[in-house]
Amino acid sequence: MSPTGDRFGPFERRPRLAGPGAPRPAGRRAFGATWWGAAWVEALEQRARLDPNRLPRGRTYARSGAVGELRLAPGEVLAEVQGTRRTPYKVRVRVRPFDAGEWDRVLDALVAEIGHTAALLDGELPSGVADDVAAVGLDLLPGPGELQPRCSCPDWADPCKHAAAVCYLVADALDADPFGVFVLRGRAREEVLAGLRARRHGGRAAPGPAALSLEPTADEGLVAREVFSRTPAALPVLPALPRRAQRPAVLAADPPPGSGIDLAALRALAADAAERALVLVRGGEDPAFGLSADEDLARRAAALLTRGEGAADPAALGALARRCGVPARELFLRALALRDGGVEGLAMLSEAWDPDPAALGAGRALLGPGALVRRNRVSLADRQLRLGRDGRWYPYRKDRAARWVPDGVPIVARRAEEVGALDERDEPDAPRAR
Repeated sequence: MSPTGDRFGPFERRPRLAGPGAPRPAGRRAFGATWWGAAWVEALEQRARLDPNRLPRGRTYARSGAVGELRLAPGEVLAEVQGTRRTPYKVRVRVRPFDAGEWDRVLDALVAEIGHTAALLDGELPSGVADDVAAVGLDLLPGPGELQPRCSCPDWADPCKHAAAVCYLVADALDADPFGVFVLRGRAREEVLAGLRARRHGGRAAPGPAALSLEPTADEGLVAREVFSRTPAALPVLPALPRRAQRPAVLAADPPPGSGIDLAALRALAADAAERALVLVRGGEDPAFGLSADEDLARRAAALLTRGEGAADPAALGALARRCGVPARELFLRALALRDGGVEGLAMLSEAWDPDPAALGAGRALLGPGALVRRNRVSLADRQLRLGRDGRWYPYRKDRAARWVPDGVPIVARRAEEVGALDERDEPDAPRAR
């Protein structure tokens, strides 16, 4: 219940009595951004099929601020609309509320779906809720025949432009708070949630404000002496660890349209988190610990690579690049550099620095006569070695487009006399990326 005693919270507001309301935010954003808001708009526009020419004017009224504040109550929406006359027109849009027996059926259906119940208790309205209600023979959202708009203006159209404007703004209100749908059907948010909570605990909540009491219940507590004198039970046996991280659970409902949530990206992040968690529970170190955002992105991309030249899943690598706003080839190179050389190898992809000239002798010896030196890079023809700050040499090779790309694991060689020709060396195993 709201602080003012309003049973229906933010929807229980008195309509403005003079002048137009605040204009809608600029732009021609469509009404009904969520599935429930879109269903309301569809009901309005289906009702107006016989006389649709009032709808464009209604949208103009809605966007211009001619509609006063909406009042959503059980079974109706009330608002005032400023037309050409001095006195605003009164608009009333009726919707049939559910009776007590129908609400019992609705709540029983909702509580049967654990995922939907959890979403509602978190303030969300998954799309499957409409199907749950339909399964017991009811419609959560009104259909075209259920909307009954009435206006005090002399226009006989059904709906007139004033009523259409109010209906379009109801879609905005429902987009902002989906529990307005329940208000129109007769129950406030807290009544719906109280009914769901009661059913989860095996009881029924009586409708009305009595079910919404927030008074704390008495807790008899425990006697400390009895508690501490009990013999502790044996600890349960820990389950065996899985061999590999499990796939993320399927969501009870997809994110609503327009939420900006990429479901594929969400699943990929969940799968990565599961793999990292399994490493930790086995006593290892989190492979992403201490990495910057760019380094962690390269780590995720490196997981998509094989030991060969190409990507094990080019489509997945490309999708990751698009989601992160990085060119696919650039992300591929980062993945190669991190996979073969760790964080320092990734830094060598773009970093140039000035080492002690004496340290560059090993690079010259590895590449052979004629090698050219520029800062920490030693080059000969299509091959290059980059000296890292860790003292290792990171090999590069020119591709067909004459661009330098990582070409294997780093080589440890600090003095020229320690090495032979680069082609004669056995490369050590690739170090793990932190």
